[in-house]
Amino acid sequence: MTAMLLIFLGFIVAFIGTLAGSGGLIGMPSLMLLGVPVHSAIATAKFSNMISSFSSFYVLLKKKELKLKEAIKLIPIALLGGLTGGLLATSISDKTMSLIAVFLLSGAFILSFIKKPKQDGVDGWSPSPKTYPFLYGISTYDGMFGPGQATMLMYTFIWNGASYIQAIAYTRFQTFLSCFAAFFPFWLNGDIKWHVAIYFALGSLIGAQTAVRLAPKIPTKYLKWLLNVVTVCLILQLLWKVLSFR
Repeated sequence: MTAMLLIFLGFIVAFIGTLAGSGGLIGMPSLMLLGVPVHSAIATAKFSNMISSFSSFYVLLKKKELKLKEAIKLIPIALLGGLTGGLLATSISDKTMSLIAVFLLSGAFILSFIKKPKQDGVDGWSPSPKTYPFLYGISTYDGMFGPGQATMLMYTFIWNGASYIQAIAYTRFQTFLSCFAAFFPFWLNGDIKWHVAIYFALGSLIGAQTAVRLAPKIPTKYLKWLLNVVTVCLILQLLWKVLSFR
């Protein structure tokens, strides 16, 4: 029963996370409610996200929603950011990281209504070098904490002219890289519980594959609506977490 529950939970987390980011809004609290220690829950999330994000990226790559030579440019940025965050994870308090996340997500949410970039969605679109500092910062945040990381990435890519599907593709690729780098400090520390991680990752793989195949069939306005709703829910959850600290 626990195995089926973990698979189902992984499916929901990856399905929502692929379409709008912030699957951790559901995944992390749920894993902890099942009795998984916090560091093991983070390690499980990194492992499953690593697998599900690469699988969804690969599908979009085959569909030519992005070019591999452009995506490869993000490798050093995402790996270095994820590794930096993983190494810094114990030096910054949860309360501080929650406050940072609330600030960043609130800014992104507000700008999504103010700034209306042209989304040409052309095949040759790729992230501009001017976004690299932001992408590095988001990957570092992902390695340290995580909730809202994919949502921030999607906003960043959309603001710079990507179509919604292109934003998903680049977000899944960078998420794979940062999770790959951040996972190893937790693994080497013995935080991963494989009997939990394997089932959760299996559900995540199925959820990501389902979402990435449905996304092109869903009108963009509904996808953006989902992105905004998930962002508001995440901000409220993080604010509640901050206010709960004593």
